[in-house]
Amino acid sequence: MAKQLIVKWKIKEQEIPRVLAMLPELAEKTRNEEGNLSYVIYQNESDPGQLVLHERYADADAVEAHRKSDHYQRIVAAGIIPHLESREVIAVKVLL
Repeated sequence: MAKQLIVKWKIKEQEIPRVLAMLPELAEKTRNEEGNLSYVIYQNESDPGQLVLHERYADADAVEAHRKSDHYQRIVAAGIIPHLESREVIAVKVLL
């Protein structure tokens, strides 16, 4: 069964350019993962430090593979998370 995540990031103001520069590689590598169905990153128009990610994976194993991937560990865990004010990960399901 497909798994979907909504991830909310609030980037520390002084770190916005650094984090935004990492996103193209993250998106490309994630979209090329075997179990990835889609990976879209949105930026709040009135607050450039607020991002919302919509991630879709084939199943829970694909989500776990993503979290364990070299690019996730390098870009997200080591490169982005330390520069966030807040982070929220919400598993969602489609109702309609």
